[in-house]
Amino acid sequence: MDTPQPPRTDTRTDTRAVTITTGDAMLAGDLGIRPDARGIVVFAHGSGSSRHSPRNRFVAGALREAGLATLLMDLLTSAEETEDMRTGALRFDIGLLARRLIGATDWLIQQPETHALPIGYFGASTGAGAALVAAAERPETIRAVVSRGGRPDLAGLMLAQVRAPTLLIVGGEDQPVIQMNRDAMRQMHAQTQLEIVPGATHLFEEPGALEQVAILARGWFTRYLAGAHPPSEDIRALGADSPQG
Repeated sequence: MDTPQPPRTDTRTDTRAVTITTGDAMLAGDLGIRPDARGIVVFAHGSGSSRHSPRNRFVAGALREAGLATLLMDLLTSAEETEDMRTGALRFDIGLLARRLIGATDWLIQQPETHALPIGYFGASTGAGAALVAAAERPETIRAVVSRGGRPDLAGLMLAQVRAPTLLIVGGEDQPVIQMNRDAMRQMHAQTQLEIVPGATHLFEEPGALEQVAILARGWFTRYLAGAHPPSEDIRALGADSPQG
């Protein structure tokens, strides 16, 4: 199947390479900023992926078209990526990945062009677990979380501390991950919603599946970032799984 291409973004978007210092590492990132941005979304990629993930870049393009800024970043240094390719250990080090996300969050707050923007996280696969841990650690800062084919269960006991409204998107054919997401929802006290994309597998490679992810993520972030909603406290949406995805 053809690799999905990012939607055409607004010509006013300034996309540039940045270096983010997190305290224990210097990480590469791509910052897409608009002069009229109403919020910014930080992407946490999944196992064995990077800021160059075509799926995350596709979603990021859709978010920029909707008036949001984006930050795609590597969660591992080049040396760590080489080690992880050999051992596969670091991609499941949720504590490390969450610390890197928190470092990126603090970096955004320090930048003149992004310090006032509401911040959200988009996590894919294992990156979703790290995003939820980081959101729990920064409850006053993170306004929304979206998980794509994510492993929220990897956040463990931190799930109960997440305050940001959280959207969980899972493919309809990704049965083990659907159950993991349902189990995670039971442990969360924040507003949560599970959207199942019919016919989609874990990587959302089927025609139209990734477009559905982008539409759902765009709606969630424009509601909770562009609308400047405060983080929810002890609120949970108990609606049924959406069969429409």
